[in-house]
Amino acid sequence: MIRNPALPAALELPVRDALPALRAALEGPGSAVLCAPPGTGKTTLVPLALAGLIEAPGAFEGVRRVLVAEPRRIAARAAARRMAWLLGEQVGESVGYTVRGERVVGPHARVEVVTTGVLLQRLQRDQELTGVDVVVIDECHERHLDADTVAAFLVDVRAALRPELRLVAASATTDAQGWARVLGGAPVVEARGTAHPVEVVWAPPAREVRPPHGMRVDPALLTHVASVVRRALAERDGDVLCFLPGVGEIARVAGQLGGLGGREDIEVLQVHGRAPAAVQDAVLAGSPGRRVVLATSVAESSLTVPGVRVVVDSGLAREPRVDHARGLSALATVRASQAAGRQRAGRAGREAPGAVYRCWAEAEDGRLPRFPAPEIKVADLAAFALQAACWGDPDASGLALLDPPPGGAMAAAREVLAAVGAVDGATGRVTERGTRMARVGLHPRLARALLDAGPRVGARRAAEVVALLSEEPPREYGDDLAAAWRAALRGGDGYAARWRTETRRLASAAESTAGRAGGSRGGDGGEVCGVVAALAFPERVARGVGGGTYLMANGTRAELRAGSSLTGAEWIAVAVADRPVGSGHARVLLGAQIDEDIARNAAAPLHTRRDEVTWSGGDLTARNVERLGAIELAARPLKDVDLTLVREGLLTGLREEGTALLKWSRGAQELRERLAFLHRQLGAPWPDVSEDALYARVDEWLEPELSKARRRADLARIDAGQALARLLPWATGEAARLDALAPERLEVPSGSRIRIDYADPEQPVLAVKVQEMFGLAETPRIADGGVPVLVHLLSPAGRPAAVTADLASFWREGYRAVRSELRGRYPKHPWPEDPATAEPTRYTKARQARRRDGS
Repeated sequence: MIRNPALPAALELPVRDALPALRAALEGPGSAVLCAPPGTGKTTLVPLALAGLIEAPGAFEGVRRVLVAEPRRIAARAAARRMAWLLGEQVGESVGYTVRGERVVGPHARVEVVTTGVLLQRLQRDQELTGVDVVVIDECHERHLDADTVAAFLVDVRAALRPELRLVAASATTDAQGWARVLGGAPVVEARGTAHPVEVVWAPPAREVRPPHGMRVDPALLTHVASVVRRALAERDGDVLCFLPGVGEIARVAGQLGGLGGREDIEVLQVHGRAPAAVQDAVLAGSPGRRVVLATSVAESSLTVPGVRVVVDSGLAREPRVDHARGLSALATVRASQAAGRQRAGRAGREAPGAVYRCWAEAEDGRLPRFPAPEIKVADLAAFALQAACWGDPDASGLALLDPPPGGAMAAAREVLAAVGAVDGATGRVTERGTRMARVGLHPRLARALLDAGPRVGARRAAEVVALLSEEPPREYGDDLAAAWRAALRGGDGYAARWRTETRRLASAAESTAGRAGGSRGGDGGEVCGVVAALAFPERVARGVGGGTYLMANGTRAELRAGSSLTGAEWIAVAVADRPVGSGHARVLLGAQIDEDIARNAAAPLHTRRDEVTWSGGDLTARNVERLGAIELAARPLKDVDLTLVREGLLTGLREEGTALLKWSRGAQELRERLAFLHRQLGAPWPDVSEDALYARVDEWLEPELSKARRRADLARIDAGQALARLLPWATGEAARLDALAPERLEVPSGSRIRIDYADPEQPVLAVKVQEMFGLAETPRIADGGVPVLVHLLSPAGRPAAVTADLASFWREGYRAVRSELRGRYPKHPWPEDPATAEPTRYTKARQARRRDGS
């Protein structure tokens, strides 16, 4: 059986010692969680042992068929090729693989490596997984949604259909106890050894760099990463594997490494999900010269890059994010988790001792998240919700998931599925159409577009455009979907090759699920792209509002980039968009020009025609409006208006402009201030008369006047004071005490009745001339004596002279200064030395004397 001389050495990898315990777990409970550090042989030796293809302690005896699920296509192909190489065979003999659009599996294969997406589709078609004895879910720590869903479905299969099916969840760094719980109390099997030691070198930037925002990465950090790569090449032997968050960052760092200072013996390679298969294969095949491999997280796990002795880790990763309010999905740049850091470092110790250069400070490491965010917590759940509905559990409440789906995200997903006809809107159960959509292996939106566009534009053309949307084209293809489609048709790059493969798959799937839709129908490529994009994203059909800005049917505004070829189009369908940090608008990354007929057809469920009475321009506007979601298509004035709509419009005006729309006399305003004072000082039953409180109780105090109003002018005639009196506590009898608790006026020693100013509910003000308060020792109090008024003592001319809340203290200490300053200015008025015993008056000394004499 051993035909490759490298196999005996591979059999000595550390995972070998864990095989007996793994076998015992699978022969006993039937499931296990395998924790094995990177480079220990978890991905290659374990499946061969489980299939009985190698002789090793703990290897299963007899012929068994093993299915290995990997999170990515590159990992699936690489793992299958590595296992086939160890056996001295070609891929497809004992070991094969299946990824989307590609299957290399011979009739006698005993190990098949698949992506989790492929396994998910297979489970929906054949829940028993006929002929499969063991399933290994590899790299489960990455918490991809497909892997979580596959695990949950397999737990159901073992419980209800095939208890003899063995299940292994495998990872180098994961929540082992959590996965053990999901698998029904499965034993945790650990391979403790490591292949080779990896030295950690902390290499933070010399100067502070800005943290990532959205998709943006500080260029200073990328420059630093490039310098660390150069340092690693100078200090260490072997190839360098550098981890960066995305394709754009890889291109920038590659540009900065350009030529590596004239060293032609060092090759710079770029590896990511969009890289051509030939490039990926070349990286995994090794090279006699030195290489720098710039990679995204696709290189984190499940494969060995030959020759790598050094890893340079930027410390960044990309995770999906969904803005449910705007219906936008995007990737966000985040700090990579500690688990991802360990995975990345492990790439350096696969073949020999190595080193990892981490581009952040050691002190920061402990503050990083332990694990990446579970995709189920942050991603669009429409595809997951459809899979759950097809499985017979529409709300996913019965699935064995490590993390439950967020309720809001599931509700949004069900709305999408109901809108495209995939589930019944009332029950959430999958429809026959939904089952067909799920079998296509696409996001439900794209499946809807594929099935519904075929009869109009032809199955092949629909498949071509959907294939463009299923894997976004390179940015250099532009933001016009039609132009990108033409570029793919004539392109010879890696993307175009994958696009053609996917097009063939989708065309076949569309014809097999819906019957042949025929060849191309009428319409040019632009129309085809518009139809498909509008059907996939009906709530994102958009109409121009000027200046390169569009209003989408979902109510969000979207802006074209400067120089966009879509500029000037009246209608577009937005296929891909993001929302830049700090912006309230979306930004169109990929869209197609459409006309109004396409928009109306695609977004037909959003079409409405109804009477609308709105508060606009400071008054009511009554119209019959035709809309496509938030987009206004046509409007005409209304003559006969529903009074309920009128009332709602007036309420909107009151909410936006406040009660100032009403008629507020001086008395009404003062009543409001007195009530505010009592509410502040005494509380219930005295009402809150703030704007928000009055709006909340509008039915209690503003009827029946409001029901009779038809426009702003009618509101302006409503006596606010008369209406406000309805809020007084009449039922308890307290209303009768209003004047006693908060009097309008207060009689002072001179006999004058002075108005109290309640503008400040904390401290009402009594403004009175000094002479009128002579003889009063204590400050007047209101609210049952609980609140002293603030006395503003005025000069004979009515100008402020002093302020006090303690008259007795003022007479003793403050009056003397006021008297000294003012008696020379106002000699005709009395300024006694002892105001506490003086006669109060509002007159001059002479007039006061005449009044005293009776003349």
